[in-house]
Amino acid sequence: MTRLILSACTVALGATLAMSSWCAAENSTTINILSPRNGDTVPETFEIHYEILNAPAGNHAHVYLDGAYQKGFKGTFTQMPKGEHTITVKIADHDHKDAGTATDSVTVKVRE
Repeated sequence: MTRLILSACTVALGATLAMSSWCAAENSTTINILSPRNGDTVPETFEIHYEILNAPAGNHAHVYLDGAYQKGFKGTFTQMPKGEHTITVKIADHDHKDAGTATDSVTVKVRE
């Protein structure tokens, strides 16, 4: 009988910890680049689409092209040089500092 109760308690504790981890992950800030996708071939002018989930008020995205911040970026890359490029989107706080909470990157190839 004691073993049965101990086993039931162990299962309940494991389920509680798993649920706690899942809830924490569900509430964390994430950013996802929706398009273009990693490995896509794109024209020299193209739009980027991304989503931000669970970000605190005032947080927003900063876009980087090949590691260089694209200040004032409005969503469309124009006259991109041919070849491979890495696009990174990071969460920034209301002071425009990297919040360190979420980032996503894709590598695309601009058509020859």
